[in-house]
Amino acid sequence: MIKAKSLGWLLLTLFICSTSIGQRTNSRLERPKLVVGIVVDQMRWDYLYRYYDRYEEEGFKRMLNQGFSAENIYINYVPTVTGIGHTSIFTESVPSIHGIAGNHFIDEETREEVYCVEDGNVDPIGSLSEAAQMSPHRLLTTTLGDELRLATNYRAKVIGIALKDRSAILSAGRSANAAYWYDVDARKWVTSSWYSQSLPDWLEAENNQERLELLAKGGWKTLYPMDTYVQSTADAVPYEGALAGLTSATFPLDAQALLDNEGAEPLLNTYLGNELTLSMAKLVIDKEELGKDAITDMLSFSSTDWVGHRFGPNSVEAEDTYLRLDGQLADLFHYLDNKVGKGIIPYF
Repeated sequence: MIKAKSLGWLLLTLFICSTSIGQRTNSRLERPKLVVGIVVDQMRWDYLYRYYDRYEEEGFKRMLNQGFSAENIYINYVPTVTGIGHTSIFTESVPSIHGIAGNHFIDEETREEVYCVEDGNVDPIGSLSEAAQMSPHRLLTTTLGDELRLATNYRAKVIGIALKDRSAILSAGRSANAAYWYDVDARKWVTSSWYSQSLPDWLEAENNQERLELLAKGGWKTLYPMDTYVQSTADAVPYEGALAGLTSATFPLDAQALLDNEGAEPLLNTYLGNELTLSMAKLVIDKEELGKDAITDMLSFSSTDWVGHRFGPNSVEAEDTYLRLDGQLADLFHYLDNKVGKGIIPYF
């Protein structure tokens, strides 16, 4: 149990274990205004300490120094892919029980391969693409968000946000108010008719802002001088994968040219995907007035996974992405302090 005199918002991040989210004081149960679940896809545990000296005080260090770190945790399922991982964290269950056996797996009834969140019975909302025909219909158990909805007679809001559809959907659960993910081809945040028949006006307006195009103008150069990245291999090594349209993985990156020539997908293999998620997170918290009641929000910083796959876990690109994510998390934490109230209790 984690105790505090006052709770503004509660952070569950990286690896989540069962914990009380309040305390009894004078026979009254104190509840946080907002629970924020953040999954940093493919982040190794040692990155918390590998780059510790380079983190600022209000990002990862805030979580480590002000919260509780469960460091004796074992993953009791295989394979450790996005769909299974997000589902297992937020259901506190395993594939044999929650039903998500992989990103893709064989359906026992049809004996055909299926994608974990694909659903031909729902309509795409916000896009005409099949990328929006997704739902949690294969999920067999309740998530943290589902239980919160049940416990509050469906008054609590539960919203899933992630670049990846499976991250947003499987973390939020079957009864979520909404789940939003990014359609790479449409360059828009989308959802499906499982949740609603239309996008909210504020999200339509956001999609019209062409946020990724605005972020791309800054390109990608290292946050610090290249010679300070001593925890990584050289900037260009043979086993690094290059982004589409490029012949090598080297800094700096002309993100605008890449977007114009190759589309949005390569940029999600950079830290810019995390920037896109961060801006969406703050927008959802603001427009949906999260934190005004007992509400759960789900955020997933999925670009770290793509960076790891593309460039490797010991690359300059990976180190720079985590140093930037540290600042992005600090930005989010400050936003939550001001919008919802101070009193973070990190548990990861």
